[in-house]
Amino acid sequence: MKTISRLNEVYRSAPEIPFDDSSKFVFFSDTHRGDDSVADEFGRNKHIFYHALNYYYQNDFTYVEVGDGDELWEHSNYEHIRNSHFSVFNKLKEFYDDDRMYILFGNHNMYMKSPAWVEKNMYRVYDEYLGEKVDLFPGLKVYEALRFKHKKNKQELFVVHGHQGDLINDQLAFISHFIIRFFWHFMHLIGVKYAASPAKSRRKMHKVEKNYTKWNAQNDTIIICGHTHRPKFPDPGEPAYFNIGCGMHPRGITCLELIYGKFILVTWRVHSKKDGTLFIKRTALKGPVALKEFVKDKAIQ
Repeated sequence: MKTISRLNEVYRSAPEIPFDDSSKFVFFSDTHRGDDSVADEFGRNKHIFYHALNYYYQNDFTYVEVGDGDELWEHSNYEHIRNSHFSVFNKLKEFYDDDRMYILFGNHNMYMKSPAWVEKNMYRVYDEYLGEKVDLFPGLKVYEALRFKHKKNKQELFVVHGHQGDLINDQLAFISHFIIRFFWHFMHLIGVKYAASPAKSRRKMHKVEKNYTKWNAQNDTIIICGHTHRPKFPDPGEPAYFNIGCGMHPRGITCLELIYGKFILVTWRVHSKKDGTLFIKRTALKGPVALKEFVKDKAIQ
């Protein structure tokens, strides 16, 4: 099935989330949280990510995870991931308990497509410090996509991981899963990087991104994705395809903020002061730019 038809299929079935110009959302994607072993590329950024989460929690943002938050192809035991990054999950639980969290699944955590799997693994988890099961995300619903719709002007944002229609990561995902679990995971442990995904292949990135921009041109709807690990923030007048980037880059993490009707592409990185003290800094890479700048139909402005 081609990417455009898959995106159309997912778009039609996506739940609608109302928002307005007072809303504040932060979109993260592709953190690929693992078991904190040498194969866990999220490990180098876990403190940066926690600091960013704390900032967004204290400033009343709603957290939106746009797929591949957890690396379940390499690490099948969700409790191992949670216990390896318990401080991060405790902060995510604060968002969830405040009804300020949405989770989408991607190709690397496609298990979450099953409500039964989510109930078994994510409602309650075993806390190795307490020695008992504790609530994590009881009642959690995991989505394939969401449609954010402005209450006043009806402008839409289509939020989806972006693997849909990518043959090897969608229809043939079981093959990729097998290869990564039983081959690349062990190669990863000795330092070999997985090179067959859009995140590592420039040619694949371009092909996938062309499909995103084509979908936007056909639907005149802002599309927000992850999957490629490459941040994208279009200029007004360009196809309104945004990519969040990822949380496993060697130099930090990226995310997309939607605050008071404007988009900002942000990076969080470690910096140093003159005295050698390290600190984590939020830097706006692009924006703020108003949502209305990314639509052709001026009537909705």
